[in-house]
Amino acid sequence: MQDDTRQRIENLERELAALRAANPQADVKRLEGQLEMLGRNEAQTATPWERVQLARHPKRPHALDYIQRMFTDFVEVHGDRAYGDDAAIVCGMAKLDGEPVMVCGQQKGRDTKQKLLRNFGMPKPEGYRKAMRAMKMAAKFGRPVICLLDTPGAYPGIDAEERGQAEAIAVNLREMARLSVPVICVVIGEGGSGGALAMGVGNRVYLLENAIYSVISPESCAAIIWRDSTQAEKAAAALKLTADHLERLGIIDGAIPEPVGGAHVDMDAAAELLKSHLLSSLAELKRLTPEQLIDERYWKFRRMGSFFAEGASA
Repeated sequence: MQDDTRQRIENLERELAALRAANPQADVKRLEGQLEMLGRNEAQTATPWERVQLARHPKRPHALDYIQRMFTDFVEVHGDRAYGDDAAIVCGMAKLDGEPVMVCGQQKGRDTKQKLLRNFGMPKPEGYRKAMRAMKMAAKFGRPVICLLDTPGAYPGIDAEERGQAEAIAVNLREMARLSVPVICVVIGEGGSGGALAMGVGNRVYLLENAIYSVISPESCAAIIWRDSTQAEKAAAALKLTADHLERLGIIDGAIPEPVGGAHVDMDAAAELLKSHLLSSLAELKRLTPEQLIDERYWKFRRMGSFFAEGASA
């Protein structure tokens, strides 16, 4: 975002606030229109590193914020029936505009207490196994699955590795590919590596406008490539982790717009935009048979990547 554009936005915001304070009945449509136009221009010219900062914004809505605003009759499912419950993943039955669905979301937590409870949004094996238990339950009763992805990555601690972190992720990848119901996955914040992909095998995969999806964080990438984590901004550009890049590469099916300034500016509006997208995608996928859903999902991921035939020149 260019500094002069940001300064103009801040000046307009102050002018609007002062005008409303002085005269609540004042006509501010012209100023609001200017502010929205500047905000849109700012969003379109945002750099990858600025998208990373927005995806990590401390006030950005998390999975439970969207669940509260988009769904009704939410009943949470706990535990993996093997080890325990993982608060970093929230699963439950709910209704989306009257349609019964299963929601699985990765939850980071907002204050220190919540972040510790949710392990900063980094799931352990029991979290992924809980999610798969919920998804299989959804398939049994013919309910579509909606996954809200927001994690810096799967938890890499010794206890998670001892309980089979890699195996839990691998099983989820395999079993999600076989689900006989529509699966829609949306990255609402950070989509970090296998931690996000373990719940990201869907018929439709979307990113919110300011979300990111990458095999590694920019800081870790910079530390490996340049031996300097302060080169994260450079790494963010190289990783092609924003919605526009990922859509061109065929990794995602599209970007879902956010309110001007980001989803944290107006959570209700952000939820409405996401809900509208989910409903249209569900209506489209419900026309497919279980066999077609599985086949489409398989080929969607099979087509990803660039390959050269043996002997062909690059």
